[in-house]
Amino acid sequence: MSGLSAPRLATPRILSAGVVVIHWSLNHYEYLLLRAYNYWDFPKGVVEADEAPLQAAIREVEEETTLTNLRFRWGDIYRETHPYNQGCKVARYYIAEAASTEVGLPMNPELGRPEHSEFRWVDRTEAWSLLTPRVRAILEWTDGIIARPLRRR
Repeated sequence: MSGLSAPRLATPRILSAGVVVIHWSLNHYEYLLLRAYNYWDFPKGVVEADEAPLQAAIREVEEETTLTNLRFRWGDIYRETHPYNQGCKVARYYIAEAASTEVGLPMNPELGRPEHSEFRWVDRTEAWSLLTPRVRAILEWTDGIIARPLRRR
């Protein structure tokens, strides 16, 4: 056998899609965060084989929070995280505004319990303190997008 090693097969990438859900409150935006175990994140979940990532993101928000009628004021732009979960998973986030802050944490039929144990609408400072560095990068990106004036189409 030669000294060359066999080529390494690429690990299949799992794509999750989610939404940074924001809501205007008096003079600032608030962000919707969900807690699973000790981790806070924006609503997200795995993209199914027959779904576009944006469709999956919208579905996941509704399944995890009961929120519907999200307004994608900034279009379908997105940002992906660096790979995580041993390098095989990436999360893609879009930005949308919620008309309502009425959130539910419904039962997940597969788990027999809600996927998340808590939700919070928080300002940017609190969001920063609760999120991991991987998700803070998404928060920073979102801040840059929502601070720009919207162009008329």
